[in-house]
Amino acid sequence: MPENPVEAAPSIFDRMNEWRKTHVNDRQFTLILSFFVGFFAAVAAFVLHALIAQIEHMLTAGFNFRSFNWLYLVLPVVGIYITSLFVRYVVKDNISHGITRILYAISRKQSRLKGHNCWSSVIASAITIGFGGSVGAEAPIVLTGSAIGSNLGQVFRLDNKTMMLLVGCGASAAIAGIFKAPMAGLVFTIEVLMVDLTMASLMPILIASVTATCFTYIFVGSDSLFHFTLDSPWQVERVPATILLGIFCGLVSLYFIRLMTACEKVFAKLGNKYYLKLALGGVMLSGLIFLFPSLYGEGYASINILINGKTEADWNTILNNSLFYGQGDWLMIYIGLVLATKVLATSATNGGGGCGGTFAPSLFIGAFAGFFFSHLWNENRISVYLPEKNFALLGMAGVMAGVMHAPLTGIFLIAEITGGYSMFIPLMIVSICAYLTIYIFEPHSIYGMRLAREGKLITHHTDKAVLTLMSMESIIDRNFTAVNSEMTLGKLVNVISMSSTSFLPVLDQGGTLLGEVDLTKIRNVMFRTELYSHFTVAQIMSHPKGTLGVNDPMEDVMRVFDETDAAVLPVTDTDNHLIGYISRTRMYAMYRKMVADMSAE
Repeated sequence: MPENPVEAAPSIFDRMNEWRKTHVNDRQFTLILSFFVGFFAAVAAFVLHALIAQIEHMLTAGFNFRSFNWLYLVLPVVGIYITSLFVRYVVKDNISHGITRILYAISRKQSRLKGHNCWSSVIASAITIGFGGSVGAEAPIVLTGSAIGSNLGQVFRLDNKTMMLLVGCGASAAIAGIFKAPMAGLVFTIEVLMVDLTMASLMPILIASVTATCFTYIFVGSDSLFHFTLDSPWQVERVPATILLGIFCGLVSLYFIRLMTACEKVFAKLGNKYYLKLALGGVMLSGLIFLFPSLYGEGYASINILINGKTEADWNTILNNSLFYGQGDWLMIYIGLVLATKVLATSATNGGGGCGGTFAPSLFIGAFAGFFFSHLWNENRISVYLPEKNFALLGMAGVMAGVMHAPLTGIFLIAEITGGYSMFIPLMIVSICAYLTIYIFEPHSIYGMRLAREGKLITHHTDKAVLTLMSMESIIDRNFTAVNSEMTLGKLVNVISMSSTSFLPVLDQGGTLLGEVDLTKIRNVMFRTELYSHFTVAQIMSHPKGTLGVNDPMEDVMRVFDETDAAVLPVTDTDNHLIGYISRTRMYAMYRKMVADMSAE
């Protein structure tokens, strides 16, 4: 009689998957899924921006722009508090650092993102930003798009390589959907997520990007987030100033990353003291927004003022709702202070319990940096005149290229969202100069630097990418026969006769590794029965050629094998307790297989 007489009926997804395997090959199915990933990402982007707009309009529509507003001291704190409650009691998972989480999922979890990531970041970031949180909606929606791709792949039980591609499709579609910029979505996936572009991956990512862009046009019409009209064509005489702006943007990017990291460390020291984090973050954020209302939310309205304004009267509207209203002489001081404090506001938002990304803040800071640079240049009448609106636009590309280490993303995104293709040459100059400047100080982007420090970041370097994807857990052999140091040679030979390995670890009673018995080194005594009672394991054991830590990155594991030329190496925990052994043969076999899989079209 069978143990389970009643077998569970196959689910609808199981039946769909069986039908799909019969009628649709994997490449065709990936193209179909990429279309749906693009559609759902566009829906998510539309819903998120609609929620943010509705919440912000409901809370601030009645504000008097001619003076300060006391509610700026209250709304951001309320938003952070509601968001933190939602994350703690509804989501019950960490959803911050969205793009970093995607990079981690690619490098350590075979591109598997949790199901709640398809919606949790949308709700949390809408509340945070709508109430004034000084962060961006782009990173949360990129996490949402990637989670949609990942979960579709999990439902249909696709392999890890296809899952990684669908995660890239989701990220690309998210950027394309938010900004109506399909090319920016494509290069973002290549530069930031490190998804290698092959002919097999090009089409799905393009389909997802174009699909998301088209549906965004259907949902919201042809209007873009930023409106830019080129009034002063680019001139060769402005090349020196453009190079200097790129260097300035690189230094601003360095300031952004370093200050952001320092603030994160401060909030990290508070541990699980949620209310203390809320108090610190809330006071910082509300105080800054009260003084500088331009910091409220994503700040896209302020960006539009800078890239569209032509006169002092136009630029002075950025002082609305603040203590500086009507004080045009304070404009540059206000611009400089906003530029300096935006990072603090963003850090306070996320550190206090809010949810949002650094994508929009980098655009915001870039626009202010470009305007600040060009306006000071013109006030001091240095050489050729620099149109402020053009340089605000160039600053957006420069700081984005520096912060994200993604010059192509900066170039194509700014060109696509503003229609400023005639600015392509200066966009390239600024982005390249900013990237080269920041790279001197920071080799990794703000998204990848946390993982890079832990050796968990995938790169375009095939060898390093494969080693990052390899899991030590999958190659550790935990089946070993241990002996103690006081065992006689006679008993050891008896144990050897029942062992299938050429080495035996020597452990104390607590499991600490003392050494190992290598059969190839004791042949001269193991067959001499008259010595069986005269030798102990302690006398014939040897020290391993090297040891590996259970948390060592695979790049270090490979290096130790190369340096020692060992056939096997023991793996120990932090207390030197033996976990198992790694075989050189097994490790290289997995390495070769993964290189072949990664290289295949």
